[in-house]
Amino acid sequence: MFKKILIANRGEIACRVIDTARALGVRTVAVYSDVDASARHVEMADEAVHIGGSAPKDSYLRGDAIIAAAKATGAQAVHPGYGFLSENPEFVEACDAAGLVFIGPSAEAIRAMGLKDAAKVLMEEAGVPVVPGYHGASQEGLVERAAEIGYPVLIKAVAGGGGKGMRRVDRAEDFADALASAQGEAATAFGNDAVLIEKFVATPRHIEVQVFGDGERAVHLFERDCSLQRRHQKVIEEAPAPGMTVEMREAMGQAAVRAAEAIGYKGAGTVEFIVDASDGLRADRFYFMEMNTRLQVEHPVTEAITGVDLVEWQLRVAAGEPLPMAQADMRIDGHAFEARLYAEDVPKGFLPATGRLAHLKFPEGARADTGVRPGDEISPWYDPMIAKLIVHGPTRAIALQKLEQALSGTQVAGSVTNLAFLRALARHEGFERGEVDTGLIDREVEALSEAPVPCTRARSIAAVGAVERGGPLEGFTLWDPVPQRVGLASDGELLGAKVTTLAQGHYAVEIGEATHEVAYNKGWSVDGVPVPAEVVRHDAGLSVFWGNNYHFEMLDPLDVEAEAAGAGRIEAPMPGLVKAVFVEAGATVAAGDRLAVLEAMKMEHVLTAGRDGVVAEVLAVAGAQVEAGAALIVLEEDEP
Repeated sequence: MFKKILIANRGEIACRVIDTARALGVRTVAVYSDVDASARHVEMADEAVHIGGSAPKDSYLRGDAIIAAAKATGAQAVHPGYGFLSENPEFVEACDAAGLVFIGPSAEAIRAMGLKDAAKVLMEEAGVPVVPGYHGASQEGLVERAAEIGYPVLIKAVAGGGGKGMRRVDRAEDFADALASAQGEAATAFGNDAVLIEKFVATPRHIEVQVFGDGERAVHLFERDCSLQRRHQKVIEEAPAPGMTVEMREAMGQAAVRAAEAIGYKGAGTVEFIVDASDGLRADRFYFMEMNTRLQVEHPVTEAITGVDLVEWQLRVAAGEPLPMAQADMRIDGHAFEARLYAEDVPKGFLPATGRLAHLKFPEGARADTGVRPGDEISPWYDPMIAKLIVHGPTRAIALQKLEQALSGTQVAGSVTNLAFLRALARHEGFERGEVDTGLIDREVEALSEAPVPCTRARSIAAVGAVERGGPLEGFTLWDPVPQRVGLASDGELLGAKVTTLAQGHYAVEIGEATHEVAYNKGWSVDGVPVPAEVVRHDAGLSVFWGNNYHFEMLDPLDVEAEAAGAGRIEAPMPGLVKAVFVEAGATVAAGDRLAVLEAMKMEHVLTAGRDGVVAEVLAVAGAQVEAGAALIVLEEDEP
């Protein structure tokens, strides 16, 4: 076993690797960028080395700096985590040349699966079923190829992942625009604008198989269902797949093992399949999509149902040990779910968000893999994941109940999150029945995205919290019996309240036409009924945690009639790069028209007109870097 390894990554995966290394007695070296100097993974590691600026290209993508850090600290091996350099064959070769063990597959194996078009040809030769489409190297005549395949089709970046460089096209007349958009995004994200075309499966499920190899032979650790996706990015994963038959599991597992053994795979990998579920799960209706030659974000659900620590397996096999288990020894125990908690604004189209985590608390009984702590900043430089919540139960129904409880007990303040969206998904009747496909979220997104509205009882607790000016509400006393007016804002709604102290820790609260008696004595009660609420004050305002996360901005009571900004001002929803501006001053636009494209966190976001009007000012140009909230385009005011 290694004595010391360097982790060429950050965030929750770096922390995850450190946990296992520590359990094995292996010392760890962290690397960090300027913005990550005080990050959690830096604090956890035995040593840490600064490798450059905040942008990934200046730090976590600098293979030379990472290798230099490994050599300088005496590390014997490098664990790449996922993302960044984890699937970069040149980095693997550089590690080999420096005498470092790369904890993962060979450069040849990564190259074999790195380009989707070549990988599909290789899989056909290995007897692995592939989805109908065009996977050739030539980028000429793609319009004709799409017509031959038949619409709808998917355009996919050959070097892509995470939904970047992917577009669905339903009509021939939309193909050219979709192709240009996919190629542009692919070039930005991967430095390669080549694409392939596949037939779009009407009722698709995304089912993947965890494989592990030693360079010669491989085993599979069963499947995961990752069908709950938005914008081709996974939201909730589970293992095993609901409705899976013994025959199909055997067929998919064998196909995944053939795929791994065809390239002499070593380490942890995932073979991803698209499944046509229009007629249930059948052993002849699954098709190879791609192989991820690294550890997957969703690997914890496989660990939960198999009892295997996949990172431990990675370290052992990379150190020269044989595969720890044979295929015949693998067993499935129960069911597991993983939910990805992100800093993102769901009602605004899942826009990534930033902010300081003023409060962060996870419930007991759930595994929380995270790379952040209370007080940490969600940076615009990296993926805005806050944590992964993982639960396990003896049955799918019990595990799903535990997931909903875990999400209800999670507390986050200081940034908008997708927590309420995840809770709505966990309670969705179709999902509860196991009726999942990759289009479920898109079909139900409006209902799933509805923000939870705090009832007057929750608002009354917030009002009491607002009048107390000293930190968390524990054992405070208000002696002044004079009613105090409070101004609150919740999800854009402005609220006025009046709080009167009746006795120590006992209040009358008036909100609109509602009146409640609120008491606090080491716990909250409303109208004489104890409630399991918690209140936290922070820089961003005040939060009430009671089944949901309710966040309130505290305002001057005289400002509760303030009006929100009008639809005539188009602002940057997050820090980013202006990729394109489509209008000039004086142009007439209609509601929904594309006005500009903002690139942020490796994805393109289209900004549209909120109403009909005439462009008064264009305040940004293509190529400009802008901050969140910066005005980009202003429409003329409506005539009275």
